[in-house]
Amino acid sequence: MKRPTQADVARLAGVSRATVSYVLNNQTGGGVPISEETRQRVLDAIAELDYVPDARAQALRSGNTKTIGLIIPDIHNPHFWEMADGVEQEANAAGYHILLSSIPPENKSAEDIFRNLSHRRIDGLVMVPSFIYHSEEAQKTLAALLKRRVPVVGMMSDQAEVSYKFDRVISDYREITVDVMSHLLSLQHRRIGFVFGIAVPDLGSDRLLAYRKSLQAANLPVDLNLIVQCGPTIEDSYQATKQLLELPSRPTALLVINDYLAIGALRAIKDSNLDVPQDISLFGYDDIPLAKYLVPRLSTASKDGEKMGREATRLLLARLEDPDRPPQEIRLPARLILRESTGPAPF
Repeated sequence: MKRPTQADVARLAGVSRATVSYVLNNQTGGGVPISEETRQRVLDAIAELDYVPDARAQALRSGNTKTIGLIIPDIHNPHFWEMADGVEQEANAAGYHILLSSIPPENKSAEDIFRNLSHRRIDGLVMVPSFIYHSEEAQKTLAALLKRRVPVVGMMSDQAEVSYKFDRVISDYREITVDVMSHLLSLQHRRIGFVFGIAVPDLGSDRLLAYRKSLQAANLPVDLNLIVQCGPTIEDSYQATKQLLELPSRPTALLVINDYLAIGALRAIKDSNLDVPQDISLFGYDDIPLAKYLVPRLSTASKDGEKMGREATRLLLARLEDPDRPPQEIRLPARLILRESTGPAPF
């Protein structure tokens, strides 16, 4: 069956197409007198025909699509879903929809995916720009978006370097990692391992640098055998943790780059017939919803992904209202959350 058109609605309601348009766009004031009876006839015709306005045509007429692009780097990690949830809630409240794309930074097609997304009709873009840091092509695409005056907001760490100026929500784990290390050292841990499970180094450099500096500040050696770099999956962290536990002198505490990978570490520890925190303390990052339901409950840190998403969307909406304002930056501090998975070093 042919999709009903605005002309079909006008014919059934016995009005002009212009009247249908005015009713659809709620433009009934100022010089366009439309009676309540006429308006109701139009609405009844719309309901009877099941008429739905053509979003593409509306976008062409209005110049906007009511769509915001959103890019996250890992569709499997719950932390990024929390960010996406914050973006979507704030966008929906303002009458916008989300076009979501996951672009893992190690994906060889990342540049093409980003380029294709940039060619779509979107009113703005919110992203975790990890895939851009080491890609000249991706940075050219970003520059093209900014040249077209498409609002762009990045959710990123303070250390992330991108050549172009755009609005940002800044949050990282440098200071919290110093606090974590201080806490573990106070519990007499001296061999502290690190599962550095990342797709690209920039995603976790804030934690690794703070870990190294904290050891140096405590006059402890940075033992490279205690730092295992691996991929970003739970299985990767499981194998990395097994590697650390098989050392002749295994760590008594373990930092894992995020809570998602800490799940793999926890399983590896249990499979090695060790207990958390009696034999080894475990600390993750991001405070994903699952963290407080693990056994034991996971000590972690939180950047509040949902709040980051909300703030990023607010920046984008403000940029749509005022395209010429200077680039804005919002900083959100991380929180330390100590639960059951950290305790005194075993003797």
